Amino acid sequence: MTHRPIPVRRTKIVATLGPASDREGVLEQMIAAGVDVVRLNFSHGSADDHRRRLAAVREI
Repeated sequence: MTHRPIPVRRTKIVATLGPASDREGVLEQMIAAGVDVVRLNFSHGSADDHRRRLAAVREI
């Protein structure tokens, strides 16, 4: 029996951070579920909201 190597995933999972991801533990769960990249939608929220979310990502 020959074994095939496990293919490397070439796609990335991108998540948009917003109010729903502000709850305690949600960002950690998203990363544990496979999120590779996060983005911020600057059309919604204040500059302080975006700074806080960015700081949370950098902390992890």
